[in-house]
Amino acid sequence: MVNGNEQIGLAGQAFSPLPLGAVRPAGWLASQLRIQADGLSGSLDEFWPDVSRSSWIGGDAASWERGPYWLDGVVPLAHLLDDAHLKTKVAHWVDEILARQQPDGWLGSVVDAKLSTDHDVATGRDLASYPYDPWPRYVVLKALAQQYEATGDERIIPAMTRFLHRLDALLDEQPLRSWARIRWADLVVGIHWLHERTDEPWLLDLAAKVKEQGFDWRAHFERFPYRERSLREECDLVTHVVNNAMAIKAPGVWHRQSGDPGDRAAAHRAIAELERYHGQATGVFTGDEHLAGRNPSQGTELCAVVEYMYSLELLLARLGDPAFGDRLERIAYNALPATFTPDMWAHQYDQQVNQVVCRVAEDRVYTSNRADANIYGLEPNFGCCTANMHQGWPKFAAHLWMRSPDGGLVAGAWAPCTVDAEIGGVPVHVEVATDYPFDEEIRLTVSAARPTRFPLHLRVPEWAVGATLQVGNDVELLTPATFHCLEREWDGTTVLVLRFPMKPRVERRFNDAVSIYYGPLLLALPIGEEWRQIGGELPHADWEVYPTTPWNVALELDPAWAETGATVTTESVGPAPFSPQGAPVSATVVGRQLPGWGLAHNAAAQPPPSPVQSVEPLKEIRLIPYGATNLRIAEFPTVEGKGGDDIPT
Repeated sequence: MVNGNEQIGLAGQAFSPLPLGAVRPAGWLASQLRIQADGLSGSLDEFWPDVSRSSWIGGDAASWERGPYWLDGVVPLAHLLDDAHLKTKVAHWVDEILARQQPDGWLGSVVDAKLSTDHDVATGRDLASYPYDPWPRYVVLKALAQQYEATGDERIIPAMTRFLHRLDALLDEQPLRSWARIRWADLVVGIHWLHERTDEPWLLDLAAKVKEQGFDWRAHFERFPYRERSLREECDLVTHVVNNAMAIKAPGVWHRQSGDPGDRAAAHRAIAELERYHGQATGVFTGDEHLAGRNPSQGTELCAVVEYMYSLELLLARLGDPAFGDRLERIAYNALPATFTPDMWAHQYDQQVNQVVCRVAEDRVYTSNRADANIYGLEPNFGCCTANMHQGWPKFAAHLWMRSPDGGLVAGAWAPCTVDAEIGGVPVHVEVATDYPFDEEIRLTVSAARPTRFPLHLRVPEWAVGATLQVGNDVELLTPATFHCLEREWDGTTVLVLRFPMKPRVERRFNDAVSIYYGPLLLALPIGEEWRQIGGELPHADWEVYPTTPWNVALELDPAWAETGATVTTESVGPAPFSPQGAPVSATVVGRQLPGWGLAHNAAAQPPPSPVQSVEPLKEIRLIPYGATNLRIAEFPTVEGKGGDDIPT
């Protein structure tokens, strides 16, 4: 593909994603996708009108983004699990979308006004939609592309081509606006995908037109103006958290066509600016619906979590920087699972890093979201996350491994899986057996049908000081924050053992609070829970969650804490590792109650600036992975006189 791209006008990617189905989940990851399929993702089309009766498939419900969002996540879920029932559902949707394509090539109905206008109002601006709204079609193109990779459906490329011809002409009369203008990079992803397969030069001209009409995210982040919690009067599409999560990939997507080193740098700058002014310990940034500063009670929308992951998956492929893999894992193993109930039948619109109560509250901390934004339920606050949440785990699994331009394979993120690829005409199978991120050992079994030489590029996390690779009796020390290249002739079956030493480490956060990490896992204080059903019907009911144990604690740290101050215990990984009862990792630290730290606007008040004073008795505090909690504290004040100045910021 890389050589082909050079011939047709696109720069080769650092790594090329494998076709959907080449990487398949195993171990706990396969179980997690099964939980998802048995929850809302696999059932939403049976009872939720915006999917079950979507006009995309001939129904009487709205035809805007919700149906395409659901399809974009369920396509990879169905094929990664090889689930016949889900694949039948996906095929029905694809059949209906293709059968209903307009004679002029337009996909879907012409007027999507109602839901678009509702969403614009909900996000702070009354931006009336227009008859031909391209935005939801961006998502349809992504879903169709994945279906093509998995099935080879011969109808898809002609349908995409007809639609883009219609859009090309339409943009001369009606330039991009509103959501379509802000989210232009998602359209360019689809255009570039089609160009790789058709070699039609007009598609690159169309991509350039789209980029020219789109919002200039590169310039925006070069002079980033939003450095505090957004005020109501300044909330617009540029402060919108999901738009920012999508925009992170824009420079990297365009870099393939521009070749401009400034675009490569701009992707890193966007992440750095959002982290500096709005970053959270989970690797995401705040946005409850709009950028909201660094307070760990402020919240982050679920749509932003899954879109940030998708942006990082594309950036890792486009630009090849291992830092994108590090952040992808931090989000995937913390922010993603924490915003669902363990059975994935309910989700939050907003999750909070310091989340001590989930209730309907008119007096609320959020920038613009409604009173029910952080309850667990079917459709809290607004239904976009109900539709869009499904892509998180499946796309993460599909992007674990990729091809390298030197004819090898790349491990961009780590989880149990299998990989099947053909290299130089030789079938190659890789089995990744691991309980990572809950364990530091990863065992790779590489099998080649006949002797063949190629490299493996193995991402070494930036925190993995002392990482090693063992092949037979040979052990090699690896360099963190790199891709380690192992090139050799593979003959028969070869076993590799990676070890990424996991030690507790501390990071300073907002108001000099601290967060504690173990490998890619953020650790948190789990708070006792009382669940109260407030609406809906089981299994997809709505829930408030109230604390039953104290949460206002400050940690007592000394300079040697990271090496000697925590006792970490690991257990075997069970069927639901992202649950309070099933967490396979725990750590014991010490701290004191902080009676003066209480609630503000029905959320944990900001952590008081550290160091703090407390005369309460010293006690042991048990921490578990953030992603396994429903109520929690993960940014802690530190007790006066015990905090070490050597804790990194």
